[in-house]
Amino acid sequence: MERTYKPEGGRIASAENKEYLATPQGLERAMNAGVILEGVVTLCDSRLCLHVDLPCAVGVIPPDEAVYCRQGETRKDIALITRVGKPVAFCVKSLESRGGVLTAVLSRRMAQERCIKEYLSRLCEGDIVLARVTHMEPFGAFLDVGCGVSSLLSVDCISVSRISHPRDRLCVGQELSVVVKSIERDSGRIYVTLRELLGTWEENAAFFEAGQTVTGIIRSVESYGIFVEL
Repeated sequence: MERTYKPEGGRIASAENKEYLATPQGLERAMNAGVILEGVVTLCDSRLCLHVDLPCAVGVIPPDEAVYCRQGETRKDIALITRVGKPVAFCVKSLESRGGVLTAVLSRRMAQERCIKEYLSRLCEGDIVLARVTHMEPFGAFLDVGCGVSSLLSVDCISVSRISHPRDRLCVGQELSVVVKSIERDSGRIYVTLRELLGTWEENAAFFEAGQTVTGIIRSVESYGIFVEL
């Protein structure tokens, strides 16, 4: 199951993905079977439709099909605009001939809904999942935990030692394994943690001994001393 619902970009170079996208017949098979595919967004037009690079057709994701919104959420235009140049997961919703040109109407929302229903909703606290960093704020990093579905890794759950910003440990695009910390079953929001996979303070301290010379990074300077990360 985990291999099926990867962070976006995880399937784009696969032989299966390329085979389905190569021909109109492949797109039709994927549509009938409900296969999740991936392609790169090349344009967000004035109507906020996302145009996806497909070898054999014009690929279009209408704005209402571009992102799954949880209960109480509204779609943000910036979430569409920032997809340009990046891979997206999608299902083929329909195939149409427009002016003699084959147009594939795609739905990222359908792929995300399936990911939530068949994968994310079955997760439990303590499960380890593969994720990719999508963007960072001072309070934490947002991760893609499957088909572009977002999860929050708060700054206090990133490191054993104290850090001031997620960029002290992470970078956008980085893949990492994280632990499911909690799940809001009503909203479907998932919160994850990295700290539990890094070992306890005692386990990490066991690698050092008194008198040993080591290098470190100065993290903060206080009136009573300097905090150094080993």
